[in-house]
Amino acid sequence: MRDEEQSRFSKHGLVDPPRSDESFRSWTDDRVGRAPGGEAFLLAVKKARDHTFVGAVTVGEKDARAGRFRTGIEIARDHRGNGYATEATELILTYMFAEQRFNKCEVEVYAFNDASLALYRRLGFVEEGRLRQHEFFAGGYHDVVLLGITAAEHWATHEHPPLR
Repeated sequence: MRDEEQSRFSKHGLVDPPRSDESFRSWTDDRVGRAPGGEAFLLAVKKARDHTFVGAVTVGEKDARAGRFRTGIEIARDHRGNGYATEATELILTYMFAEQRFNKCEVEVYAFNDASLALYRRLGFVEEGRLRQHEFFAGGYHDVVLLGITAAEHWATHEHPPLR
């Protein structure tokens, strides 16, 4: 079963009713079939070696006119700390900046989620603000930290994909 604490780290921190691992895989499989370029899409994160499902990365709330999008990632507890979130987020940034011509990526992270804050800061995201007491759950209000990275900031530390 997916635990409530893990689901709180996902978008907006809303706690979903408990569901089995198979139900979560089925829900993810349904969404990963959607082609990138639509309103929002979800990609499964799997181990290259044996294709074990380890999580999912989402791209949503795209504003093509302004050139910005939002992303988020969720890695199953027993697969955290293995670099999957870093690699998946870097791939999404490269795809969205190089192929889709977006200029900025934004994320929202709970202020108590030190691991996610460290991940995004390590990837070059900059804190842009804080929504104080923005979400209510588990009997209290919680701050949300807004972070962003521009294409120029990303390319300053990453190589552009080669032309073929």
